[in-house]
This record gives sequence, C-alpha cells and structure tokens, in this order.
Amino acid sequence: MTGAELIRGLQERAARALPAERVEDAEGWWLRHAPRCAWWVGTALPHREAGPGELARRVVGAETFYAAHGTVARFQISPRACPQGLDTLLAERGYRRESPVSLRVASTAQVLGRLPAGALRIDVEERPTPAWFDVWHAVHGHGGDRRSGWDMLERVERPSGYVRAMIRDDVVAVGRVVADTGWAGVFGMATLPEARGKGAARGVLAALAHWVGAHQADHMYLQVERGNSPALRLYEQAGFTEICGYHYRTAR
Repeated sequence: MTGAELIRGLQERAARALPAERVEDAEGWWLRHAPRCAWWVGTALPHREAGPGELARRVVGAETFYAAHGTVARFQISPRACPQGLDTLLAERGYRRESPVSLRVASTAQVLGRLPAGALRIDVEERPTPAWFDVWHAVHGHGGDRRSGWDMLERVERPSGYVRAMIRDDVVAVGRVVADTGWAGVFGMATLPEARGKGAARGVLAALAHWVGAHQADHMYLQVERGNSPALRLYEQAGFTEICGYHYRTAR
C-alpha cells in the first residue's frame, strides 16, 4: 500500500468511526452531512483524483450539496490523498484554512510495550454507557446536543471498545477504539480536569491497545490537533508517529 493509499484508507476508516447522518458518494468524493454533530463529522473527503478541467466542477458540485442542506461547505485536505491543486483552488475561492491536525500510526505491539498498566481501575465495554458518555460530553460536548452524540455512536457499525478509568467509583477518563480491516482507530480520549496529570489518559490508552490486540488488529491510528501538546506527548511516548498532517478548508 502506497503512502497515498494508506492515508486515504485511514481517513475513510475514521469517517466510518465518526459516521455522518448522510454520506453521498460523488464520483469518489464523500460528501458528508451531520447537522447536529461536531462540524468535522460533516466535512467532505475529496479522495479521488480529478483532472484540472474537472476539479472546479467537482468543487461546485460539493458546494451545491452543502447549500442544499443549509450548511457551509468544508473540505478535509490531506496532502497526497487529495487531488493536486485542490487546496490552492479552494484558497482562490476564498476558503479559509483552519484546524491543523496530525495523523499518526503505531503498531499495536509497540503501544502495548511502551504503556504499562496504570494504577487506576479500568473498565472496558463493547458499548458506551451513560457514565462513559457523561465524561466524554463534559470534555468535548461544548454544551451541544447530547442526543446527537449518542446517535453518532449508535451509527458505528464496526467492533468498538469503550474504556473508562476510575478513581474510586467515579469515572475520570474515557476513550474508545474502533476496529476496521486490520487497523483500529483511537477516538474520544477525554480526562476530567481534576484527574489530569495522574496517568488516567495513559491508562485508558493502554487498555484500548489491549482491546485492539485481542481483536486481531495489528496497527493503530489516531488524529490529534497540532496544538494539543499534552496529547502529543502521550502519543509520542506510546510510539505513534506522524504519517501526514492535514487541515480543513471552510467556505467563507
């Protein structure tokens, strides 16, 4: 698998792990609509080549799709995975560049070898529980609609593991993992403020890796915002290395 094919494959696995309410396949471009979810769930994945003469037509088609659904057009731009010239074309059309992200990978064995089990109690479930969701929503919900988060998780079709780290009987950190054709993606890592610096996130990541190993996925991947220094340190210590950076383009 080439670098471009690997990046496309991982980004499409991530899209299945963060499923939009509607996905339209427009000549290989995934146009995703998720009006009640976080905005990145509803971004377009323009992962199939388009010649110079048709690139603008494809962009206009995507803009028409989003306008018909009453939302702004956004594109996820992963170098090597997207058509050459797309990022420049979007910039010329007035799209703003935002939210740089690092796509990272590691072998499951490497993560397991680098992250010893922590001192906190760890619970693992196949489905999200209210206690799991409460912590995730407290950190990442930003006051949004709780039902939309539940609905998104219920749309995930691939095998999933939901990890909770406990202090006494209180859930203080969570994460989830989704297995998909030999890979497993890490999502939803969240630690309550009072538990930060106590190894909770490390314990969650170690438990996720154990779940992945038990489900015969040899490799793991994750996406992390470039400005999230604590998360970057944890993932580097666990053996995750960057295979590409990507960003978004949003219509003004």
